[in-house]
Amino acid sequence: MFQSFDTPSRPEQGPPRLADLRHAIADAGLEGFLVPRADAHQGEYVAPCDDRLAWLTGFTGSAGFCIVLPAVAGVFVDGRYRVQVRNQVADAFSVVHWPETKPAPWLVQNLPMGGRVGFDPWLHTADEIDTLRRDLEQSGIEMVATRNLVDRIWADRPAPPQGVAEVYPERLAGRSHHDKRSAIAATLREAGQAAAILTLPDSICWLLNIRGTDLPRVPIMQAFAILHDDATVSLFADAAKCAGLAEHLDGSVRCFPPASFEAALAALGGPVRVDRATAPRAVSRILEDAGVDIAWGNDPCILPKARKTDAEITASRAAHVRDAIAMCGFLHWLDVEAEAVTRGKRVTEIDVVRALEGFRRATGALRDISFDTIAGSGPNGAIVHYRVTEDSDRALAPGELMLVDSGGQYLDGTTDITRTIAIGTPDDEQRACFTRVLQGMIAISRARWPRGLAGRDLDALARFPLWTAGLDYDHGTGHGVGVFLSVHEGPQRISRASDTALAPGMILSNEPGYYREGAFGIRIENLIVVQQAPPLPGADARDMLSFETLTWVPIDRRLVDTAMLSRDERAWLNAYHAEVAAKLTPHLDGAVRDWVLHATAAI
Repeated sequence: MFQSFDTPSRPEQGPPRLADLRHAIADAGLEGFLVPRADAHQGEYVAPCDDRLAWLTGFTGSAGFCIVLPAVAGVFVDGRYRVQVRNQVADAFSVVHWPETKPAPWLVQNLPMGGRVGFDPWLHTADEIDTLRRDLEQSGIEMVATRNLVDRIWADRPAPPQGVAEVYPERLAGRSHHDKRSAIAATLREAGQAAAILTLPDSICWLLNIRGTDLPRVPIMQAFAILHDDATVSLFADAAKCAGLAEHLDGSVRCFPPASFEAALAALGGPVRVDRATAPRAVSRILEDAGVDIAWGNDPCILPKARKTDAEITASRAAHVRDAIAMCGFLHWLDVEAEAVTRGKRVTEIDVVRALEGFRRATGALRDISFDTIAGSGPNGAIVHYRVTEDSDRALAPGELMLVDSGGQYLDGTTDITRTIAIGTPDDEQRACFTRVLQGMIAISRARWPRGLAGRDLDALARFPLWTAGLDYDHGTGHGVGVFLSVHEGPQRISRASDTALAPGMILSNEPGYYREGAFGIRIENLIVVQQAPPLPGADARDMLSFETLTWVPIDRRLVDTAMLSRDERAWLNAYHAEVAAKLTPHLDGAVRDWVLHATAAI
């Protein structure tokens, strides 16, 4: 099993660790310290040695931070985690609703006399620290760069990962790393920039057509890099990680020990491009101290990486069909088990996770799961990023909903799919809420829009059916997805906060939801890719974009109130299910094929 069901931290561990940290803060002559979720690479997924927030507080969500002061320690989390965090942290910590409450006003309220608050400059971006300092002007609160105080008290801290990197096939990437480096170096020369600092491992892996094994779920190698304007790259990673890459990198990319990164930064001639939003504050401070001119700008790999090549899209289509076959085997199994549940059989969330991973493993192509499977029955489905453990494992029950959000990492693509399934007979309220979520998902799937619009311009389409009933959800409608890279990829999103223009080749999720705490959770998710919109008869000659669907798995028709659907919505659902049957049944036989034909019948 890739997924485990252990409980990595417990609430009772937090208070003594918090007390130790407060002693370290006082010894350093400070009044507070920031503990982020992020590591030096600002990734969503962190190695065990960098999981400081979870170690200190017990909170295991993928986003958030803690500010520790003498009398209060605030754990800041967004709407996805407000149910989860209450179950994971002790009363010694205060839960702060973020971003509604921002760190500067909270600090001013809790340090009214001012004081010195420390932060590790390798774990916070320049954007983050500069914003905080600006917001704290006139408050008497000073932000102070310091060594990491959590590391100082973490006696049994795990060692850093040492996974070996591998070459990613050019036939799947669609471009050689020579082409990528040359194209981006040309943009640096045009901008008069001598180099760009790369701190995001997925950018580095994409640029060099390599993948790694440093982290579970995300096939990246943790490293820093400097891309020079002559298209050469200085790569800072342990030599053991780069073993076997020499022929692939052919001298145009040179590997150096990580400890030499700071000296290499200081020796650069400027201007040097640094991403204010992703690079650690320490990087720009080293450059500033060395007198190197900084040219603030986005990581130059982010947008090219987001705009998938034809080869990447073709590969992703194949990966999604393979994953859909596994998902249909699983959903057939779950339907059989759900029927047994109504007759008294005990089936738990862990049983569901194990079964699903087994169907994916049976493909023979699974490299990892793309994130820990979310399998929430009944009220656990309302915990947006729920991870079942031996302690929380819950049995499925008749009349409840089962939310399963999962994905696979295959060499040719990364998948992410959510289906909500009825266990037994759903009630009218469950069906009405599910149908509103489905209507929002269909609206995004059918969207056409003028080129230049961003995800924030489409987000309301998914929410409107819920809004009309006074309902909503506290997460974005969609995130970017990589190709055998991170399942959460920027900068593309379908979100109120996204201002990145959607462009052909960008892969995103389409996942509206609705969550009723203590009762049920509903989410329906497909992956989609931006494409040039097909022409329409009689339409204006405008440059329009639309989405191509990548995910082909039945949606539970038992949860659909067909009377709520418009004619166009019903037509979309029937066409989608017809396509599912057409794509999958040639690869299926027996009971699973029969199940798919039944599950995709027109309504």
